Amino acid sequence: MEKGNRYVSKNWQVLILTLGVFGIINTEMGVVGIIPQIADTFGVTVPQAGWTVSVFAFIVAASAPVMPLLFSGVNRRTVMLLALGLFTASNVVSALTDSFSILLVARALPAFLHPVYVSMAFTVAGQSVRPEEASKAVSKVFVGVSAGMVLGVPVTSFIASHTSFSVAMWFFALVNASVLLATLFCIPSLPVRERLSYGTQLGVLRKPLVWYSVIGFTLINGAMFGFFSFMSDFLNKVTGFPFDTVSALLLVYGLANIAGNVLAGKIFTRNKLRYMIVTPLFMLAGYLLLFTFGHVSIAAGALILLLGVLAGFVNIVGQNMISSAAPEAPDFANGLFLTAANFGTMAGTALCGAFITASGTRHSLMGTLIFLVLSLLFVSVRCRTTHKLNKKLKTNEV
Repeated sequence: MEKGNRYVSKNWQVLILTLGVFGIINTEMGVVGIIPQIADTFGVTVPQAGWTVSVFAFIVAASAPVMPLLFSGVNRRTVMLLALGLFTASNVVSALTDSFSILLVARALPAFLHPVYVSMAFTVAGQSVRPEEASKAVSKVFVGVSAGMVLGVPVTSFIASHTSFSVAMWFFALVNASVLLATLFCIPSLPVRERLSYGTQLGVLRKPLVWYSVIGFTLINGAMFGFFSFMSDFLNKVTGFPFDTVSALLLVYGLANIAGNVLAGKIFTRNKLRYMIVTPLFMLAGYLLLFTFGHVSIAAGALILLLGVLAGFVNIVGQNMISSAAPEAPDFANGLFLTAANFGTMAGTALCGAFITASGTRHSLMGTLIFLVLSLLFVSVRCRTTHKLNKKLKTNEV
């Protein structure tokens, strides 16, 4: 039997990457639901416990374009093992420590490798299949992203509330360790075939198309997560749902997000430029309707379902929008995607929060609508520029 036969197929590689992304996003987002338990466990205030989330998010946003660039020439399998090993170790330390300072360090260190693994997962998934099927493969990895966000918070909250914070951290460690072992025994060496210089990769920043894409997606993601941060408050205060119903709707939104990932992976490749415009346009219409009819229970529930599906499209559209603008530097481009996503989330949350302070919960949607209108301007310019470049390329070929 040849040595290579013990390794899994390309489809199984994508599945392992998806599970790896799930474990990493689960580690990042899972603690959101157990901030009070962290405060009680370590004897700190709730705002101080919130640093376990904000420190992680800030490091990811700041390091997302840099770390994938630095690791762009390293064997992909080595990167996987290093990242998963660090996440597993950090979760073990978090489970065992009784020092809040050590907990923060244990949260901060793996955050540097978060964008390395996730951006690499997108790249490997896209390159493991034929070019026309790349979006479908990447959409499978995004299922891990969505599942980590959707399932991570309630599962971790359930474990911590019924056992302890330490057991929740052991759950994180178990998930990451399982994927680490699967990677160790099932993934072959994945050397980088063409090593690009840092200068070549940074050179994509001179392309206007890259900036149109980054700014456009930053605004789209900011619109989506800006409102999502206050969705539970909106559904409770504006729509009038009790908190049990709100929790159920948040789960519906998350599951619809996963469904949107899968659907986008199947149909996005048919006309990528069209979906880049249609997705934020439909989102604008959906949020306008929610602003108008958000006080009507049936309408609000239906619109949350629709917006959840569109959120799944946002992931695929945004990743392709940026990666296709810089195909010569895929790892760096995926790092830019993660930076745009995180800064969009922070900016959108701040703007929507400012509207709540000024005018009340219902007007949080004004921040979302402003971001979407601006995003359509940049996405339109981006698509028009792509159309001109394609037309020029065809003319030169003739």
